[in-house]
Amino acid sequence: MTSMMNLPGPTALSRLVATQRQPAPTDLHPPVSVFMAIRDEEAGLAESVRRVFAQDYAGEIELVLAVAPSVDSTWGLALELALREPRLRLVENPDLFTPHGLNAAIAAASHDYLIRVDGHAFIPLDYVSRIVEVLRTTGAANVGGRMVPVGDGPVSEAVAVSMSSRFGIGGGAFHVGGEAGEQPTVYLGAFRRDALASVGGYDETFLRAQDWELNHRLRTAGHQVWFDPSIGVTYRPRSDWRSFARQQFRTGGWRRRVIGEHPGTVSARYLAPPVAVVVIVLGVLLAAQAPLLAGWLLIGLAAPLGYLAAITALGLHEGRRHPWHVRRRVPVAMALMHLSWGIGFLFRAR
Repeated sequence: MTSMMNLPGPTALSRLVATQRQPAPTDLHPPVSVFMAIRDEEAGLAESVRRVFAQDYAGEIELVLAVAPSVDSTWGLALELALREPRLRLVENPDLFTPHGLNAAIAAASHDYLIRVDGHAFIPLDYVSRIVEVLRTTGAANVGGRMVPVGDGPVSEAVAVSMSSRFGIGGGAFHVGGEAGEQPTVYLGAFRRDALASVGGYDETFLRAQDWELNHRLRTAGHQVWFDPSIGVTYRPRSDWRSFARQQFRTGGWRRRVIGEHPGTVSARYLAPPVAVVVIVLGVLLAAQAPLLAGWLLIGLAAPLGYLAAITALGLHEGRRHPWHVRRRVPVAMALMHLSWGIGFLFRAR
């Protein structure tokens, strides 16, 4: 049977941690709780859930889904899956948003090793085994690996290339790889409950970028956030330009919110897209003065044309291993990522 209830948010974590059994260091396969916050995930949910229960892990696994009201058949599909699988539990997320659902799922989870998965992310069959081993051996509060974007059409394949390129999304290790060790953030994450409870769980005022913000608080509190590049999770990127641009626009806005709350986290990587937007807009405005002020046309067009030439060359280079119908779209994906993210940052999108 499934259990369905409205649960409190992050404050519940500190109360729950006292009642949970902390795994002993010699416990090689402690029980784990996988948790998801889902909304409008009909397309990938069944496969995501199947992979959780197909793990090669020798210990106990439960899965908690926090389901928000959806415009598709996510709720009905989740109910159907829960009726088939007794290890699957459902909780409601009437607040709609991701951090609320994550906190509700964590509060309902039974175990002290908490592994986050998304409805559009597909974990490999040894994921739980490997990530629990890293949690045990490092003592980190949070462990994660690489996001491995895999497209299912020309647009999403081009987006996937951009999301894995230093010239597209930037230099974050979980996007582009790197050495194993401490990092500012990781993809998804697997947590020790006591560490998560000590910082209050996900901040529900961050409707996006909540994972980055949580990892910042963990590190500030003295915990380790550990990246292992040998662990990867397949991610399905957006498959049309409009939804991809909207995603990046909102992400840029929420990144500015994180920087506003934690000024020490600002970096050149986060400032580059909004600076590019400002320079391009100023260049176009200068070029528009050409009829009145001779010579301003060339000065003004230097920025937008220079950016266009650079992003075309970089995009075609990054997409060189892909068929032409994908490769020619990579510069578009990169430009859309930079400019949408930058505009969102400037206008603090919600």
